[in-house]
Parts: sequence; C-alpha cells; structure tokens
Amino acid sequence: MAIDGTRKTELVRGHQRHDGDTGSAEVQIALLTERITQLTDHLKSHVKDHSSRRGLLKMVGKRSSLLKYLMNRDRTRYLGIIGKLGLRK
Repeated sequence: MAIDGTRKTELVRGHQRHDGDTGSAEVQIALLTERITQLTDHLKSHVKDHSSRRGLLKMVGKRSSLLKYLMNRDRTRYLGIIGKLGLRK
C-alpha cells in the first residue's frame, strides 16, 4: 500500500516550498492524499478490510488537521494546495 519511490519524489518536488523541503504542510497533505486515494481504491474491492478502513480514517483526520492548520496560518497557501489537489469544491 505504500507509495513507490519515484511517485513520492514527484509529489515532494511538486509541492515543496524550497529545495530540500520534505516536511512542510503542503508536502504532507499531498502524500496523505495519494495514500488516501490508493486505500480508497483498495477498499472498493476489499469491503471487509476493517483495519485498513481504520487507517484510512486516521489519515483523513490527519489531512484535515493539516488543512485546518494551513487555513489558519496562511490562507493563500491553503487555497493553493486545495486547488492543486482538487480537494474542496
């Protein structure tokens, strides 16, 4: 279920704020979104996999917390990340 190395590198490069940035809120949100998408596809075919469902819900909560943090700290960065990832409508 993990993201392969090349995809992870692409995500980090696409959302980093400066060279060497791997832990900013934008990067974390992008990585969580990718994992959430993968787990959602997995759970469509494995309906009874409740432990993975619990992990999915924890990831969604973590992403929500990061988005709230970003919204309160810097509104333009928040709007940029949700626009790039297509999260809110």
